[in-house]
Amino acid sequence: MKQLSILLLGGCLLFTSVKANSNPTSLFSLNQIQSSLPDLLNLYYDIKNALFNSNAVEASEKAGLLLKAISGVDMSTLSEKDHTVFISLQSKLSFDARHIAEVQNIEHQREHFASLSLNMYTLAKSVSLSKQPVYEDYCPMKKAYWLTSEAEIKNPYFGEQMPDCGEIKHKLP
Repeated sequence: MKQLSILLLGGCLLFTSVKANSNPTSLFSLNQIQSSLPDLLNLYYDIKNALFNSNAVEASEKAGLLLKAISGVDMSTLSEKDHTVFISLQSKLSFDARHIAEVQNIEHQREHFASLSLNMYTLAKSVSLSKQPVYEDYCPMKKAYWLTSEAEIKNPYFGEQMPDCGEIKHKLP
């Protein structure tokens, strides 16, 4: 079990032991999520699904997890090529994940999701994130893309209003 010891100064030495939060959905837990690049894709899919369901609270929570996972990628496990690609996108991915996590306005979340999707596509195109196909879908009404693991269109930009609006543009092996 991980523990965090905190040293408080002020004339005396005091150690406080805090158990690592075992709830992976806690947005503000003290422990860092150790993650791999495929974990980022799965968390991205969770955000996409929450937006498709027009659930701003869940999108916010999942984006918080994605943000932690982005900062917790174990760089020592990455090849030189994967490391270079990820480092070039890390701050962009973090920026959009943070904005989605910090608000519960579905339209604002969807705006940042469009940018997050472009950067995730760049990552998915350059790095093997899944053994399953990754589809890049396009919504002509929003003029925005998103990634999905399924061939069925489930538009995260309009949700129930226009669930099947869109088309598959690319399929990454």
